[in-house]
Amino acid sequence: MKLGIGVGYSGAEMRLPVEKVQLAERLGYDSVWSAEAYGSDAITPLAYLAAVTSRIRLGTGIIQLAARTPAATAMAMQTLDALAGRGRAILGLGVSGPQIVEGWYGQPWGKPYWRLRDYISIIRKISERKEPVRHEGREISLPYTGEGALGIGKPLMSILHTNPDMPIWLGSGSEANVRLAGELCDGILPLGFVPARAQVYRDWIEEGFKRAGNGKSWDGFEVQAGCSVTITDDVRGALRAVKPGIALYVGGMGHRDINFHKQQMERRGYGEAAARIQELYLAGRKGEALEEVPDEYVDEGVLVGPKERIRERYRAWADSGITGLTVNTDQTEAMELMADLAETRQHAG
Repeated sequence: MKLGIGVGYSGAEMRLPVEKVQLAERLGYDSVWSAEAYGSDAITPLAYLAAVTSRIRLGTGIIQLAARTPAATAMAMQTLDALAGRGRAILGLGVSGPQIVEGWYGQPWGKPYWRLRDYISIIRKISERKEPVRHEGREISLPYTGEGALGIGKPLMSILHTNPDMPIWLGSGSEANVRLAGELCDGILPLGFVPARAQVYRDWIEEGFKRAGNGKSWDGFEVQAGCSVTITDDVRGALRAVKPGIALYVGGMGHRDINFHKQQMERRGYGEAAARIQELYLAGRKGEALEEVPDEYVDEGVLVGPKERIRERYRAWADSGITGLTVNTDQTEAMELMADLAETRQHAG
């Protein structure tokens, strides 16, 4: 199993952990993953990291669809790939949520499933450079001929000779979009993945392979989950440290009726806790919301505790069928431990 290192997005100040990424590369980590919400973007940090690393793959985890047109995303990611050295960039896409799409980007939420299909298809056409790009989609079309168009739009081909094999991965946890990843993409960043739900994702992805209708299979398809790792003798304290983030995302990162993180918690069998967390969080009772996050829910999705506990619990992740695991940690010791576990597992296999 390959390892990734997560750098996320910035807080109030832009601080990129360059030395951590360089250490990850020296330890044999395969990839580094950025993110974006409504602050720092996902692509610029990777361009900076490309200049101070030599091998590690550079992934967006994720780019928000509403932030850029398909052509703008293709241009930015292909430019990154060309500067970094062809084959290092991974385009991770996702829909974000309606509060950000409509509140930050000023776009209608629309029908994100169909927008994703169009978006991915257009980027494929741009990357492959087989002919000037034409696309008649349900949500996005090129050339544009809708309201306000002059009707003189011209199909164009990228001036830059692009990487035709730019990997496109989809960040999602819903059944429809996980199937879509299997059908149209090269990999997936499964939202809310825990080893116990591996077979659910596997079944959905394989349905997508069948829909592709071209013999597509697991050969070359990547599944990159994410996991916080903390070495400590205080397991309960480590679990508690994760809870504010869970309470934020389940309780307040999304509308009351459309919150993908809350839906993930429900799918994992914690529907009552999810409802209570959201109720308290939206009422401004954030401290109480935190207390409603079950320890066992947190523990399913993290690797925390003494080294032997992490070593033991890592087996479930390694046996889950994922091809990669993005490590989220500020501990050098934890990065080294995970590199050792991955290497030991590889030699054992």
